[in-house]
This record gives sequence, structure tokens and C-alpha cells, in this order.
Amino acid sequence: MAKPRPFLGLAAGIVAGLVASAAMAAFQAQASKLLPDEGGDEDPATVKAADVASEAVIGDPVPEPYRESAGQAVHYVVGGVLGGIYGVLAEYKPEASTGFGSAYGIATSALLDETAVPVAGLAPAPDETPAATHAYGAASHLVYGLVLEGIRRLLVGRR
Repeated sequence: MAKPRPFLGLAAGIVAGLVASAAMAAFQAQASKLLPDEGGDEDPATVKAADVASEAVIGDPVPEPYRESAGQAVHYVVGGVLGGIYGVLAEYKPEASTGFGSAYGIATSALLDETAVPVAGLAPAPDETPAATHAYGAASHLVYGLVLEGIRRLLVGRR
């Protein structure tokens, strides 16, 4: 096995995570048109997470004109962090890129959408979420994982 390059893996993973987050957002913009309109005006989990951070720092939720941008910032920060983790992991354990990143993408869906986000109170529990929403989340994270590995591999090569 080649010697791990953790700093290169981290940097490439962060860059790849940001690009993959953009691809995921583009996918979601189109795929969301296929979901049934549930009539809810509830903020996305990313905006709710931005509110939690804002309330911790300044004591108030994100002001209305900045809510969408704050949610996007959360999306990209999380995507970059998860990409950085993946980049380092792939340096030490090349099998982390199984399925050209698809396994990691699905794992992030299970970890975030199905576990952490509901536990944090940012979304309904999985058993209260429609099947189409679960499929949408899994497909979104699958796109993230595939693009993540593609960009990472372009930057650092195959291990």
C-alpha cells in the first residue's frame, strides 16, 4: 500500500466536498420538482441549523433576508467537512471509496438525514417522513458521494 498523504487527502477532500455539495444542490433543485407538494412552509434543516448557530452566537435566529444564504452556507460547510473526512479516510483506507464513493454517500445519508438531523430536532423522525423524501435524500447523497470521489480522484489520483 502506498504511504498515506493525510494533508493532501484533507485538502482534496474539502475541495471535492464543496464541488460535490454544488452537484447535490443542482440535483436537488431538479429532483424536488418530482416530489409531491406537501404544502409545508417549514424551513429546510440547513436553515434550522443556521438558526441554532445564530441563536448560540447572537441570541437571535438568522434575519429573514439572510435565511436562504445561511442555509446554503451550512450545506457547503457540512459538505466540505464530510469531504475532508472522506479524503483523509481514503488515504488510509482505499476501500472507503467503494462503489466510486457511492457507499460513503449513502452512509452520509444514513448518518445525517436519517439520524443526526432528526435527533437534533431539525426534521421529523424517519418514521414520520414520506418514503419519497427518504428516496430523495438517499439519491441526493448518492450524487454527493459519486461526485466527491470523482473530484478527489482527479486531484490526488487513485490509491
